[in-house]
Amino acid sequence: MFDVDWLSLAVPFAYIGVLGGSLYTFSNVYRKRKAVQSANLEPWFPPHLQRNIYLSLLHMEPEAGQEKAPKVPDSVIRAALLRRAVEDIRRIIQIRTSKQALNTLLQRGSVGEDLNQRFLAAEKEIEEELRDVVNEANALAPGWGQVIFQSANEITANTVLRTRLEEIEGRTEADKQWWEKRRETIKEEFMKELEEDSAKGSSKAVSDDDAVHVELNTPVSTPSSSKKKKKGKN
Repeated sequence: MFDVDWLSLAVPFAYIGVLGGSLYTFSNVYRKRKAVQSANLEPWFPPHLQRNIYLSLLHMEPEAGQEKAPKVPDSVIRAALLRRAVEDIRRIIQIRTSKQALNTLLQRGSVGEDLNQRFLAAEKEIEEELRDVVNEANALAPGWGQVIFQSANEITANTVLRTRLEEIEGRTEADKQWWEKRRETIKEEFMKELEEDSAKGSSKAVSDDDAVHVELNTPVSTPSSSKKKKKGKN
């Protein structure tokens, strides 16, 4: 039988063990450091006010001197949840709009990795928020979670349309004032051109009259006078 040199075999195994332990330690330290950095990053969106209002209505605490908290009507809670879904729709639109531009900037190296980490955290947060809203809607009314975002999308579209109409109506008065000023300017320029044309016409008429006067003052030779001149010569 062959003798096994355990010492020679132990050295490679020890090296592999040390290497694996080092990689494992580095991986844990790196993940913890990334988690701390992600936690310290500024959030992509501001605080979710509509969600906070909904949770406050859902978990109201009793006031001082009362044993039970006042009961909030279900219609109010549903309205608060719908407003929360409307805000989620607005954030989804912003996420989809910013994603392509952010990827382009990352490829060009125009932005840092911190901005990308903030964006990924916002995407993960909005996904969890959507699931939470669906679960809350189904808890309030079975099956409502399937249509709540459709209703929220319609409300968002109507709000955008109303805002556009208000902007157009707000510009109407300004456009009207601009057109009034423009019309007055055009009128003044037209009247000025008419005055210049009339001045030129009057000056031309005066010069024609002068020419006529000159021609009238010049003596005109008649045939009889010319004959008399010829007879005198003879």
